Amino acid sequence: MNTIIRPGLVLLTLIAGLSGCSTVRTATEAVTSSVELIFRPATPTAPAGLDDYKIRVAHHVADHNPERTYTGTLPALLPSIVVLEITVDRDGRLADVAVQRSRNPTASAIALAAVRRSAPLPPPPRGRLTFSETFLFADSERYQLRSLAGPQASE
Repeated sequence: MNTIIRPGLVLLTLIAGLSGCSTVRTATEAVTSSVELIFRPATPTAPAGLDDYKIRVAHHVADHNPERTYTGTLPALLPSIVVLEITVDRDGRLADVAVQRSRNPTASAIALAAVRRSAPLPPPPRGRLTFSETFLFADSERYQLRSLAGPQASE
């Protein structure tokens, strides 16, 4: 008998609590707003204009390495992906560049050389800046920079 009363009380409490709501939301709206609250950072994680700056740098690197730049739609399966951490001083001089992620030493060397060959980079909007850029290799020697890449081909 107790097992029937307890769920009934919980249901009555829930109905009473919901009856005081002033607006009705669809399930999608409720989930979306809840997800936004959970995953929205409390403070911005990137300086204002970081995406614009990364696009400028990506164009700069591509312009200085046309023989390595892949144009067109990237294949569905990429042979290599290299993530570099790049630090630029306030004047655009390359302070540091290091591999964050890679499984291919040859691709890593190509990506590092491309950034170094492109120095100096455009000056960042607010002094010294460290950011990541991803090199998406379409074949063993040519890549697209993630900041500029379009969609990949589907399988």
